[in-house]
Amino acid sequence: MVGLKEELLKSIWHAFTALDLDRSGKVLSHNLCTVLNVPHDPVALEEHFRDDDEGPVSNQGYMPYLNKFILEKVQGNFDKVEFNRMCWTLCAKKNLSKTPLLISDEDAFKVWVIFNFLSEDKYPLIIVPEEIEYLLKKITEAMGAGWQQEQFDHYKIALNTSREGLSAWELIELIGSGQFSKGMDRQTVSMAINEVFNELILDVLKQGYMLKKGHKRKNWMERWFVLKPNIISYYVSEDLKDKKGDIILDGNCCVEALPDRDGKKCLFLIKCLDKTFEISASDKKKKQEWIQAIQSTVSLLRAGSPPPHKEARQKRKELRQKLLAEQEELERQMKELQAANENKQKELETVRKQLEAAAARAAEEEKKRLQTQVELQDRFSLELEREKMVRQKMEEQVAQKSSELEQYLQRVRELEEMYKQLQEALEDEKQARQDEETVRKLQARLLEEESAKRAELEKWHLQQQQTIQMTEAEKQELENQRIIKEQALQVAMQQLKQLELERKEALEQYEEVKKKLETAANNTKSWKDKVAHHEGLIRLIEPGSKNPHLITNWGPAAFTEAELEQRQKSWKGKKATSE
Repeated sequence: MVGLKEELLKSIWHAFTALDLDRSGKVLSHNLCTVLNVPHDPVALEEHFRDDDEGPVSNQGYMPYLNKFILEKVQGNFDKVEFNRMCWTLCAKKNLSKTPLLISDEDAFKVWVIFNFLSEDKYPLIIVPEEIEYLLKKITEAMGAGWQQEQFDHYKIALNTSREGLSAWELIELIGSGQFSKGMDRQTVSMAINEVFNELILDVLKQGYMLKKGHKRKNWMERWFVLKPNIISYYVSEDLKDKKGDIILDGNCCVEALPDRDGKKCLFLIKCLDKTFEISASDKKKKQEWIQAIQSTVSLLRAGSPPPHKEARQKRKELRQKLLAEQEELERQMKELQAANENKQKELETVRKQLEAAAARAAEEEKKRLQTQVELQDRFSLELEREKMVRQKMEEQVAQKSSELEQYLQRVRELEEMYKQLQEALEDEKQARQDEETVRKLQARLLEEESAKRAELEKWHLQQQQTIQMTEAEKQELENQRIIKEQALQVAMQQLKQLELERKEALEQYEEVKKKLETAANNTKSWKDKVAHHEGLIRLIEPGSKNPHLITNWGPAAFTEAELEQRQKSWKGKKATSE
C-alpha cells in the first residue's frame, strides 16, 4: 500500500498545484473520492477547511485530510487510468504547452502518466536524465528505429549544465517536438507511446491475436490476448471493448507445447487449477514467445517478485541513491580535507612567523658576534706584529749558526747518500736476476704443459678418427662418448689458449725483468765508478756466494735450488687460486 500511495500522490500533486488554493482542497477531494471509490465524508471535509484554518498547502491544511480520509481508505478496487485522467484533466489545461506538438492530447496524457511512474520521489517532481534516456530508448525501440546515443549525450550535457532534470510538461514537449523521432509519422510515434504505456503503466507483458478453443462448443475463435503479471485477459478485438474472459495465473499454473492436430498448428496448453486452455498461435515464433512470456510470469508469481519493469525501475533508483550517497561521502571527505588543509595552512603560517622572528634574533646575534670578532682580530694583529719582530731577530741568529753547521753536515750527507744509492743499486741487480730466473723457469714449464696438451689433443683426435671407423651398431653408443670427448677437447683448447696467454705474459714479464736487470747493471757500474772516483780509499764490499749456484742455459742462476722450489710452490698456489 505504501507504493500505491506514492504513485497516487504524484498525480494528486499535479492536480493540487494546478488549482486555486482557496478551492483546490474541496474540489480535488470530491473528485478523488469518486474515482478511488472512497465514501464521501462532507462533515470532515467542511470541518477541516474552516475559515480559520492555516491553509490547504500547510501541514495542518490539505495533506492531513488527504491521508486520513482518502488515501488510508483506498482499497485498490479502482480504475488507475480513470484516476490519472481525472488528475490530468485538472492540471493539463494550465500547464500544457500551447506550442503545436507532433503527438495528440491522448499521447501527451500517456507520457504524463509514464512521467509519474519514472519520476523521483521528491517534490517538485522531475525526471532525471537516466530515466529520460530509458524512456526515449523504449519509445525508439517500439518505433523500430535506431537509438542515437551521441545525440542524446549532447542533449544530456546541455541539460546537466542548467538543471537536474525535466518536469512532466517539459518531457511532453521534448517527445512532442520530434527531436528524437525524426523521420517517423504521428501514427508510428503514437503506437510506440501506447506500447510503452501498456508495458509500464498497465503492466502489459505481451499482447496479440491468437485462436482459443471453446470449453463448451469446442470451436476455435480468434481473440486478442493481453498478458499481465497475474492474469491473461482475452477480448474480441484489440480495442478492448468486448472482454470475453480471463485466465487467472498463479504459481501452480504451467504451460506446455502441444503437437499439431485437427488441422491446427502451433498449439500450446495453459493449465490452471480449475481449467485448462488450449490456444493456437499464428506461427512457431509467436508460439515460443507466448510460452516463454507465460512461463516467466508464473516464475515471478512463484518468487513473489514484481514485474520486470518495476523491478528494473527500483534497481535504477537504488543505483542512483547509492551513487548519490557515494558522491555526498566524497564531498564530505573533500570538505574535511579542505578544512584540514586550511588548518595546516594556518599552522604553517604560524611556523613561518616563528621562523621569521627566530631569523631576526639570529641576525642580531650574528651582528654582535661579527663586531666582537673584528675587535678580537684587531687585538690579535697587534700581538702578531710584535711576535714577528722577535721571531725575525731569533731567525737571523739561528741562520748564522745553521750556515756553519750546514757546511759541516753537507759532506757527511753526501757520503751517506752515495752509500745508500749504491746499496739500492746492488739490491735491484740481485732482485732482477732472481726475477729473470723465475720467469725463465715459468716459461719452460709453460712450454712443457703446452707440448703435453698438444700431445693429448693429437691423441684425442686419433681416438675420434678411430671411433668414426667403427661399425654402425656401435655408432650410437660412441656418439655420446664422442660428444663428451669433444667437450673435453674444447675445455683443453680453452686451457691451451689460456696457457698461451700466460706464456705471452711470462715473455712480457721476462722482457721487463731483462730491461730492469740491464738498468740495474748500468746503475751499479755507474755508482762503482763514482765511488771509486770520489773516494779512492773506499773498497766496495759485494755479497759473496755461500751455496753453489745453479747453472742454466743462459749462465749462472740468480738464486739457489731451495729458493727455486719455494718460488715454484708459491706459483702453483697462485695458479690454483686463480682457476
